[in-house]
Amino acid sequence: MQSCHCSESAPLSPRIHLPEAETRELERFIANLPAKDGHLVTALHKAQSLYGYLPVEAQKTVARLMGTSLSQVYGVVSFYSYFSMLPKGRYPISICKGTACFVQGAEKVIDSFKAELGVEIGEVTADGRFSIDVLRCVGACALAPVLTVGEKTYTAVTADQVKEILAHFDAEQE
Repeated sequence: MQSCHCSESAPLSPRIHLPEAETRELERFIANLPAKDGHLVTALHKAQSLYGYLPVEAQKTVARLMGTSLSQVYGVVSFYSYFSMLPKGRYPISICKGTACFVQGAEKVIDSFKAELGVEIGEVTADGRFSIDVLRCVGACALAPVLTVGEKTYTAVTADQVKEILAHFDAEQE
């Protein structure tokens, strides 16, 4: 059996510094929770809404503020697909790749987004505006293929509609 010669303090990803204003807001939010027990997911939702994702530093902060272990926090973050440990774009694109969506052409839609944006699944565009992720199923099989861009949902999407969808967010930024 091989042993690990890793330093316990070696970060798994580059260290980042959390913005102080958002961290103070998270501290106030958690302090105002009716109880810490049973509210870890609520605290993580708030942290992700403030930071945009949950890097290790954010998970450590939540663990400290909630009086729990980092492993407990990581277990929740890694279990629920809603949580992300990687940065997302300002407009995160989530494309369903469940069976119905796959059969109805989700793969072509994914390829079209990748080509238009010049990024792969899990990456963020250089300008930080878009990121692409896939989901297993969103439970809207009759509307396949389904995707979201930020809070906006698109149904029965074809690869030909991708430019038009992205143009909507270009117009929104102006």
